[in-house]
Amino acid sequence: MKRNSWDSACLQLREAAHYVSVPSSLIEILEHHDRTVEVSVPFETGGQVRILRGYRVQHNNIRGPYKGGIRYHPRVDMDEVRTLAFWMTMKCALIDVPFGGGKGGIEVDPKQLSKKEIEQITREFTRKITPFIGPSSDVPAPDVNTNAEIMGFIVDEYRKERLRRGGGMELKEHIAATVTGKPISKGGSEGRMEATGLGGVYALEALLSKEGKSLDGCTVAVQGFGNVGQWVARFLEEAGASVVALSDSSAGIHEPTGIDIQSAMRWKKRNGTLSGFGGRAVAPADVLTLPVDIVVPAALEGALTKQNARMVRARYVLEMANGPTTKEADAVLRKKGILVVPDILANAGGVFVSYCEWYQNMHDEVWKKEKVFTELKSAMEKATFEVYGMSHKKHISFRVAAYVVSLRHLAEKYKE
Repeated sequence: MKRNSWDSACLQLREAAHYVSVPSSLIEILEHHDRTVEVSVPFETGGQVRILRGYRVQHNNIRGPYKGGIRYHPRVDMDEVRTLAFWMTMKCALIDVPFGGGKGGIEVDPKQLSKKEIEQITREFTRKITPFIGPSSDVPAPDVNTNAEIMGFIVDEYRKERLRRGGGMELKEHIAATVTGKPISKGGSEGRMEATGLGGVYALEALLSKEGKSLDGCTVAVQGFGNVGQWVARFLEEAGASVVALSDSSAGIHEPTGIDIQSAMRWKKRNGTLSGFGGRAVAPADVLTLPVDIVVPAALEGALTKQNARMVRARYVLEMANGPTTKEADAVLRKKGILVVPDILANAGGVFVSYCEWYQNMHDEVWKKEKVFTELKSAMEKATFEVYGMSHKKHISFRVAAYVVSLRHLAEKYKE
């Protein structure tokens, strides 16, 4: 993500504000963050103490507790986290859950750490941000390079720290609701692992239904074969599409007759990479420019640039990563008539099912996966139809329409 990503986010906000009547004071509020927290995270490695930088940013809580993931990546910085927190505010408003936007991260490469070291930095980071998070204030979740196990460490350490600070007094709040994306044994929800990928497929199916089309027979290329990319590929395949290309950070493969996604998932789990799986080897970045119907950027930010956007041959771009398309690339794609399903809609399934998990924890309920998926499908279809209608009514792109819908939902709460 570029260093001026926050400035770009503000431009997105102002552009959308032209198409909706909301108080100017709301726009001014959304252009500022409620709180930014930067902490040092010391941990011992090789007999020495190393100091990492950790962040937690709370953008806005007009609609409810701050909500957003925690990522471990060497490129994490305050500018990135501030922008991602803003996007979470807009995403939560769009999918109509009672959360605001937050985000966090630690500037570290977890691939260079042992499991014990990852647990150590997670627990230290949790102790530092305990005063700022909680079930009714700020609810973290997994993100890039974090998972259910790490969320388990957070909720466990949060409980210990709260008890320590309270002198051992019994906690009255629903501690399990402090984070989402936890292991099911610690209060996690059925369906959370698949939620982001499945939600993206529900959004795409809803869009295609409006155009009198379906996924049956469509060809797809997926860039990024982590948790989100794997599940979106699998559900696209189950919906009748043919996934003909995949890539991860080290390898890309192209098989025009279609890839067996479950086999690819097993290979990746076993080997840690797609390299050697089969098919024609291609550069990971080239997956986005293959002759397919749908491309799915599901890796990191900025994958589609002004340069490679000119070479995109798909009809649809399904943004499963956060911010995968630069502003310049967005303009190129629109000029070419390529419809982009924006990130704040396409990958909103994750935060919706996070809300389902939080709700279950807060109300001492346990839902079956079928109920979670039914609620998810309904929410994604509702949001997609709303964005589609706004796009056609105002003659604006899907991305701008998504922001307009988000602003309307935020304004309703703000006026209260």
